[in-house]
Amino acid sequence: MSKRAKAWAIALGCLVVIQIGASLFLPRSFRLTAISDLIQLALLLSAAASCVPSVLKNNGRTRLFWALMGFGLTSWSTYQIFWTYFEVVRKQDVPNLFTSDVILFLHIVPMMAALALQPNVEQHDRDLRLGSLDFALLLLWWVYLYLYAVIPWQYVYASELAYALNLKVSYFTEQLAFLVALVFLWSRSTGLWKTIYAHWFGASLLYSMGSWWANSAIAGDTYYSGSLYDLPLVLAIAWMAVPGLLALRISPQQAKSAPSLARGVWAARLGMLAVFSLPVFAWLSLFNHVLPAPVRTFRLALTLSAMVLMGAMVFLKQHFLDIELIRLLRSSRKSFEELQLLQNQLVQSEKLASLGQLVGGAAHELNNPLTAMLGYSELLSNTQLSPEQRALSEKISAQTKRVRTLVASLLSFAKQGPSAKSSLDLNSILKTAVNLYQPQMVAAQVKCVSEMEEPLPPVKGDLNQLLQVFSHIINNAVNAMAGGGGTLTVSTRTERNLVVIQFSDTGPGMLEPDRVFDPFYTTRPVGQGTGLGLSACYGIVEEHAGKIACHNKDGGGAVFSIELPALEQIRSPEHAHAHTAK
Repeated sequence: MSKRAKAWAIALGCLVVIQIGASLFLPRSFRLTAISDLIQLALLLSAAASCVPSVLKNNGRTRLFWALMGFGLTSWSTYQIFWTYFEVVRKQDVPNLFTSDVILFLHIVPMMAALALQPNVEQHDRDLRLGSLDFALLLLWWVYLYLYAVIPWQYVYASELAYALNLKVSYFTEQLAFLVALVFLWSRSTGLWKTIYAHWFGASLLYSMGSWWANSAIAGDTYYSGSLYDLPLVLAIAWMAVPGLLALRISPQQAKSAPSLARGVWAARLGMLAVFSLPVFAWLSLFNHVLPAPVRTFRLALTLSAMVLMGAMVFLKQHFLDIELIRLLRSSRKSFEELQLLQNQLVQSEKLASLGQLVGGAAHELNNPLTAMLGYSELLSNTQLSPEQRALSEKISAQTKRVRTLVASLLSFAKQGPSAKSSLDLNSILKTAVNLYQPQMVAAQVKCVSEMEEPLPPVKGDLNQLLQVFSHIINNAVNAMAGGGGTLTVSTRTERNLVVIQFSDTGPGMLEPDRVFDPFYTTRPVGQGTGLGLSACYGIVEEHAGKIACHNKDGGGAVFSIELPALEQIRSPEHAHAHTAK
């Protein structure tokens, strides 16, 4: 315990000792009344002030917990100020029908709300939002209970006896509920929070017993301010500052050490019981003919008003539940779609990995006989051959070179060769790829539109591999639009820390966009495509820690999107601008 906390505790002890001495040795007098009232006021203000450091050093639900506890104790102090004003300043007895009694009754309400927050357990903010209306129902029910039981005997049909009895029973019921909540949380908490709840329970139990003893003395006309009946109350009030002093030792880790409670269940059930209890009170108001007619009318009107208000809160809670359910359903659907996409990517990656191992081994085995065949064909071409034989030799050499090129493509697809990565400007690579296919575009009557963001963050990659990817996608787009012409739009942009490259054409689109990256999948006639090009592109982009996707536009045409991680995020006020490549 810190020096400040020790000094605080010593000051509280001194006040308690002074009260004990005054109650034992001073006769019934104005001086005894003044000492007792001022000491109780000082102790209550001290208990409220003990919550302030915890409010300042914490945040979230822990801060709100101590703020509500402090508010309840401050409200109690306000009641004590009114009591002291009558007995010390005005030197009068407190009236039996005391208007400020409502403050005494309601000061426990924010303290019960604080217990409902359960700052010592881990809770989701969504649960806290949905449970707030349950707690509002319970708090409103306590206000209703006071208005129902006490107020009629004060303002509607004045009766000091009925007022005192109903106030005592209502206040005792509220204290009992507070004690039950403290016992429940005490049994479920651990560490320093368990000690804090234990002190709150001990102080509250002592105060409840002392209050009941003092009320019995008032009924027997033996009570006066500063008497021995006040000693349990003074001890209890001084004790209520101890939890606030102990809370100074709570760390953020200790604030969430207890197991989570089923708060949403029991709070909702208690709120439901509070709503269902209103018809019972209405029945008692309507058929209890022993009560005066004005009291029955007031209670019936109050109950009907409370039913309307609480019913509106129930509908509001249901509205919030519907909103939360819709949000969870949308979130679940999005998660399911992302899971499906991830599963497809995993299947694709496994397929490519297995096929890459098979193709890589076969390609290496084919390289040796191909090299020999190519060497023999070159030797054959250097010998004396007839024109017909030379033509056949050249065909053998051409077909051998073609097979060797195919084997090189297979090796590239299998990613057998290491690649050196460096910082690259994708805009420059895209412009190179577009320029390489400019003749084919002119022949196919295809116009290329470039929409490239400047400046574009660099990416780390292999220039030749990325040029191969861009060239292959451009070649596919040109072939798709050959004959009828069209437009190919090549764009780049930055999204968060990603560089996005997009190829969009106005061709007929893909027959099966989900299968275009499968090995050996092709829509070209036999002999015009191997179906490995886009699979190789997929593997290259994956190797660069990127993503590639394909989909068809609603108006026709295919769109290929590539996302690559940027080396750095370039901040620039400039916007992407477009130009047309002829």
